[in-house]
Amino acid sequence: MRDDRGTTTMNRTDLTAETGAAGLTNAATDAERGDVPGWVLVTLMTAGLVVALWAVAGPLLEGAFRQAISSVTGQG
Repeated sequence: MRDDRGTTTMNRTDLTAETGAAGLTNAATDAERGDVPGWVLVTLMTAGLVVALWAVAGPLLEGAFRQAISSVTGQG
C-alpha cells in the first residue's frame, strides 16, 4: 500500500496475514516432527527381522546355493 508521500507501508491486515501464514507453516512442520520416533521404530524393527531371518534361514540358503552351483559346474 502506498501512502500520500509515495512510500510503501504495511497495514495491520498485511502483518496479520504474513504472521498467520508463518504460524500455519510452523504448525504443519511441528505436526510432522512427531513421526520421527515412529520411523525410527519401524527401521529398528525391520533390521531386527532381517537379522532374525538371516540367523534362521542363512545356513539353509547357503546349502541351497552351494547345491545349485555344484549342479551347474558339475562338481560334487
